[in-house]
Amino acid sequence: MAEFKIVVGDETGDTRQFDVDGQDANRFIGREIGDEVDGAAVGADGDLTLTGGSDKAGRPMREEVPGVELKELLLEGGVGYKPSRDGERKRVTVRGRQVSEETVQINARVEGSIAAALGEDEPEEADADADDDEE
Repeated sequence: MAEFKIVVGDETGDTRQFDVDGQDANRFIGREIGDEVDGAAVGADGDLTLTGGSDKAGRPMREEVPGVELKELLLEGGVGYKPSRDGERKRVTVRGRQVSEETVQINARVEGSIAAALGEDEPEEADADADDDEE
């Protein structure tokens, strides 16, 4: 049975991580980078747009590689490789753009604020102020 860590971010850079398994995890299998998935799998209102992920060895998913297979690419930069100087290239093993049982982490984006999508009313900073008043 599939188990995933779903990392959901929004436009402001705020992120939340969720562990999903069972029927909620099955919603992601077979989907590709760029596809939309119902946010109810992580308790969010609205849709999640898949933006990437990685497998159990940490190999990143790349949008230009079809399917779920591993592929060795000669990269000049981008997802999976950051060159240290101009013109440097490296052969890197990456995974295809489709989510499979081998995927461990899935990165997703929600439109608007993630706190609003999860139904959180106030930011966490307000909770910290309330704790100070009790002392």
